Amino acid sequence: MARFGKVLTAMVTPFGESGDLDLGVAASLAKWLIANGNDGLVVAGTTGESPTLTHDEQTELIATVVNAVDAPVIAGAGSNDTSAAIELTQKADQAGASAILSVTPYYNRPSQAGLLDHFRAIAGATELPIVLYDIPARSGRKIETNTLLELAHTVDNIVALKDAAGDPSETAYFLSEAPKDFEVYSGDDSLTLPLLAIGAVGVVGVATHWTGPEHQKMMLAIESGNLEEAGRINANLQNSFLYESSLEAPNPIPAKVMMELIGFQVGKGRPPMHSVPANLRDLAAKVLEETEIGKSIEPDSSGD
Repeated sequence: MARFGKVLTAMVTPFGESGDLDLGVAASLAKWLIANGNDGLVVAGTTGESPTLTHDEQTELIATVVNAVDAPVIAGAGSNDTSAAIELTQKADQAGASAILSVTPYYNRPSQAGLLDHFRAIAGATELPIVLYDIPARSGRKIETNTLLELAHTVDNIVALKDAAGDPSETAYFLSEAPKDFEVYSGDDSLTLPLLAIGAVGVVGVATHWTGPEHQKMMLAIESGNLEEAGRINANLQNSFLYESSLEAPNPIPAKVMMELIGFQVGKGRPPMHSVPANLRDLAAKVLEETEIGKSIEPDSSGD
């Protein structure tokens, strides 16, 4: 059993019309996600627009979601400044988070030795389990496999990896050398099925905002050895994966439009993630029609 569950959503952060954090909608959305196929949530990650949240806002958001749901809440607490990441980690710990998601330092592109020091310092600042987040497309620096292995074998509370590096063959090698209880979560929806096939335990998804039930069924099919059924479900999810991010509407813009369509007033993203293509709502409606959630709700219902 995956320690944080099999299907987790990297939750969007709701903002009001003035751009302020809307904690009431955050609580309602968190409850709805857990009721609709999610085992846990990741709060204040990339999809949660963490680069535009203040530290106090992140702490308030984490505490609100922790209090709203009886499920694991993994708190995004990363930074390219080690001191800031430590501060955020400690605040997330105090807010009641179940674990910490710690992303590769971005923009300044540290060496592998620098990454080792960075993650060790964060892990040493809390007793919470740490999930490393490897996403070189956004961070500009890959956590090399040898670095991951050293952290996995030598730091007791570094227990999992959110893998968005896009190289399942390298992940397969990592898993073959990692401690047996170390867990890998897919961090790229389109690669979840291949990663499950080589030993990943679950997904931290974006499309899981509206495809939680289908993802649970895909996980069950894998566990039961029914690869044909898992492949069929994955094929049916492709339009959701294509919808969730593009050059014209990068994540989390499509997810926020989708949740508005479902009935949650999550607002636009904060600049620069605020520009919504004119046809995106129509596309969202078509994608939603293909899902179990889309067949069971009335668009623009309250969502509470």
